[in-house]
Amino acid sequence: MKKIICASIACISMALICTSCASQKNQYYEKSNIVMDTAVTLSASGANSKEAVEESFKKLDEINEMASTNIETSDIYKINNASGKSYVKVHPEIFKMIETSIKYSKLSDGAWDITLGPIIDLWGIGTDNERLPSDEEIKAKLPLVGYDKISINENDSSIMLQKEGMALDLGGIAKGFAADEVLKIYKKYNIENGLINLGSSSIYALGKNKDNKEWSVGIKHPRSEDPNEYMGIIKLSNESLSTSGDYERYFIKDNKRYHHILDPKTGYPVDNGVMSDTIVIDGNTTDNGMLSDLLTTTVFTLGPDKGLKLIDSLKGISCEITTSDHKVYTSDGFKDRIIDLNKEFKFVK
Repeated sequence: MKKIICASIACISMALICTSCASQKNQYYEKSNIVMDTAVTLSASGANSKEAVEESFKKLDEINEMASTNIETSDIYKINNASGKSYVKVHPEIFKMIETSIKYSKLSDGAWDITLGPIIDLWGIGTDNERLPSDEEIKAKLPLVGYDKISINENDSSIMLQKEGMALDLGGIAKGFAADEVLKIYKKYNIENGLINLGSSSIYALGKNKDNKEWSVGIKHPRSEDPNEYMGIIKLSNESLSTSGDYERYFIKDNKRYHHILDPKTGYPVDNGVMSDTIVIDGNTTDNGMLSDLLTTTVFTLGPDKGLKLIDSLKGISCEITTSDHKVYTSDGFKDRIIDLNKEFKFVK
């Protein structure tokens, strides 16, 4: 379930090598492809830039094969299929995502929850089957939601969902995890500058851009139809960024917007006045991509007061929250990160 960020410096194109580079050390390579149901663009500068990018795409395919809810051989599909019946041994990377999810579910008092699968399927938002389910349908599925119903066996990295009909969905964490894995590959090949753009939702800006400046990332205007109109611009270097919004996958019925960010407690789209939020995490923070991905959904669900309180309690993490009255709430120190704030918006903190 995710979200649009427009990276003004990340051009979507097929693989290319910059012929104007002065040396092999500064060789630039960029490639785009559809992975994990989204358009991914990876760029890198360095002697081994092509090798780094190509290996990264192979890794993304591997993660998708393990984390997809639709591929019958994936670990997540097997867990869901065995719900209420048995444990399923999973790959350590899937185990890590699930274990981390439970940790942040507890930390956020359930605002983040990967057991929303049955509710996500019920709404079908972003698919050909999207619809407004009845109150009765939602109430019938809610007992299947709850991170406390995930059983973990650390001895053999196995997972079981306690109730039949439960289903995990890693859509709010898998791309962030994948960004971390790509960064590991970049570092293996000594890539010091590059942009990891996973579906314009999970971004890691490594070093500097081709002009030897910080990377500029535009945060989409949540109510503009123009994809090039931003709420503001953020400069990044060796940092991860993720944004959640109610504007990418939604439908409108009877003048009401129903979006894909669902509240685990109610089974309905979150309705707290938040339109979007953006998380930025220092690159020295362990698992920064994965955390930025899951925390955007978490903060969106918590709202400005509880969301900012959570972020301000976490080291190396900052955020902004944009509400429907066009106010922008920021965590400690984040206000100065946003430049060229659109005149339609106003800072609150």
